[in-house]
Amino acid sequence: MTIAQAQQDVDTWIKTIGVRYFSELTNMTILTEEVGELARIMARTYGDQSFKKSDLQKDLPDEMADILWVLICLANQTGVDLTDALQKNFEKKSLRDAERHQNNAKLK
Repeated sequence: MTIAQAQQDVDTWIKTIGVRYFSELTNMTILTEEVGELARIMARTYGDQSFKKSDLQKDLPDEMADILWVLICLANQTGVDLTDALQKNFEKKSLRDAERHQNNAKLK
């Protein structure tokens, strides 16, 4: 699946099953909530915290997909072509960081 196809599929799902998009502000809040759920799993899986019973049902890939879903909703609502945005972001990072990471002693 391409990013463009994902944007189209989310839009179709929202308009046929989801009835309509939540407002942009609601989706921004949901995105923040979903990032928090991912952070909780990461802290317990890779960090020092232990799992609670309620955490054991959480699924890392599913939480990442939830974040991607809501981000795609926000992109669709605000007219952002994520394929184009990601390509431009790669170009920006490639120019800005062309030597920065290569010269970072912390990464060697």
